[in-house]
Amino acid sequence: MKLNRKEILEQKENFQKADIKLPTFDYDKVKEDTMKEPTWLHFGAGNIFRAFPAALQQKLLEEGIEKKGIIVAEGYDYEIIDKLFTPHDNLSLLVTLKANGSIEKNVIGSIVESLRVDEAFVEDKQRLKEIFCSPSLQMVSFTITEKGYQVNKSNGEVIPDIAKDFEAGPEKAKSYLGKLTALCYERYLAGKLPFSLVSMDNCSHNGDKLYAAVDTFAKEWEERKLVEEGFVSYIENPELVAFPWSMIDKITPRPDESVKKMLLEVGFDDVEDVITSKNTYVAPFVNAEEAEYLVIEDAFPNGRPDLSKAGVIFTDKETVDKVEKMKVCTCLNPLHTGLAVFGCLLGYTKISEEMKDNDLVRLVEGLGYVEGLPVVVDPKIMEPKDFIDTVIRVRIPNPFMPDTPQRIATDTSQKLSIRFGETIKAYQKKEGTPVRSLKLIPLVQAAWVRYLLGVNDEGEKFEVSPDPYYEDLKKILDGIELGKALPQTFQISDILTRKDIFGVDLYEVGLGELVEEYFTKMLEGKGAVRKTLKETLDK
Repeated sequence: MKLNRKEILEQKENFQKADIKLPTFDYDKVKEDTMKEPTWLHFGAGNIFRAFPAALQQKLLEEGIEKKGIIVAEGYDYEIIDKLFTPHDNLSLLVTLKANGSIEKNVIGSIVESLRVDEAFVEDKQRLKEIFCSPSLQMVSFTITEKGYQVNKSNGEVIPDIAKDFEAGPEKAKSYLGKLTALCYERYLAGKLPFSLVSMDNCSHNGDKLYAAVDTFAKEWEERKLVEEGFVSYIENPELVAFPWSMIDKITPRPDESVKKMLLEVGFDDVEDVITSKNTYVAPFVNAEEAEYLVIEDAFPNGRPDLSKAGVIFTDKETVDKVEKMKVCTCLNPLHTGLAVFGCLLGYTKISEEMKDNDLVRLVEGLGYVEGLPVVVDPKIMEPKDFIDTVIRVRIPNPFMPDTPQRIATDTSQKLSIRFGETIKAYQKKEGTPVRSLKLIPLVQAAWVRYLLGVNDEGEKFEVSPDPYYEDLKKILDGIELGKALPQTFQISDILTRKDIFGVDLYEVGLGELVEEYFTKMLEGKGAVRKTLKETLDK
């Protein structure tokens, strides 16, 4: 069996024998209606989109609640469209790996068109203009990663490609954000039509990040008289253009070999993954966990798909913020980071395997229940303790989820300030919760600095996951070796005082000396990381 429209029509019986559920809605009718009057365009053709938003719309189509599909556009890695979407008629196979060992296989057919966001593809560019000028368009959503919204470098300078686009104007924009804002300008020219731009990326206040980027472009262009006066007012009017916040949570790792093997055994042949020239890993199938959460601020001036009937929670901005803080600062992300750092140091290559390690189970329980819950932000629409229970008892231990500590350890310097720094600040503010009572958060912070040496607890070298601050930090750590005295020139305070990494100066809040102590202990020799972990947990 192959994944394309012709095969699923001709091989329907074989798909059924393989327990692969096929779409039951009238695909041709849905595609025809969507092409004429599109309602939902999505930027970012990666795994999370295919496994989550696209699957939600499929559910609504199956139940007859919605009549339109989704159009997807890719503005970073065009090979995803050329090598994955086009050959497979925009279809995907969603493989849901449940903790109880059962597996669901569903062909997702809610995506009816796929486009490349680049002036080199003239027809695609024109089609995107048509979509943005359509009065029916309600929502443009995004999964382009947090980096996709950056206008400035970390030092405040405008990114060179962005600066060029400020000068070039909408017709000649080449950056992702520039091309997006140019399309928004087309919608403005078409009659100041209303719609919502919805970031579904896993980052704090994602709607504000998207708004800031688009608004900056609009202001720069209007100031240079490259667009009509009034474009900025359009972008800044929430009754016309809304930028809702959202919180998304679903794990969709890279295509896994065991899933490939299982699919081949049932006769499904389209399993070969594609690694693009930009190092994106995609395959005709997406393997994903069962648990999923999507909470969106209900700000849609032109209406929206009825996603609440597929499990999406629509609420106010303040509640979205609370849900996001609950997840990112307490109930999931800090636990993941703890497992990522210690997993790499202790030689693990699967997150689920770490949950068979009693010390690591105690670590995440302590991070979540003991140090996190006392200052958790309670969103009221979901219970924080229940959320942690699901994370620790169901999601992380799922042996069928091929997630790795190495993947989660990517860009950790960009995550620590939110995942732990916000909790430290909350301890500072709340009476009866002294910062110095924290033991496990400082332990993870120390372990991360130890991890940057690229040497595991057995003294073996490993590859540190990509991180924008790694090269700078590596210079500070130069000369440090496992089992040897620290060089006199080494000052760990050069790292621990960095608020851009930890969210706070760890010495100012009273934790720097403890982190330093843990770090020094972890360098004593082979097995020192495990020993320090055990000693801290036993206190």
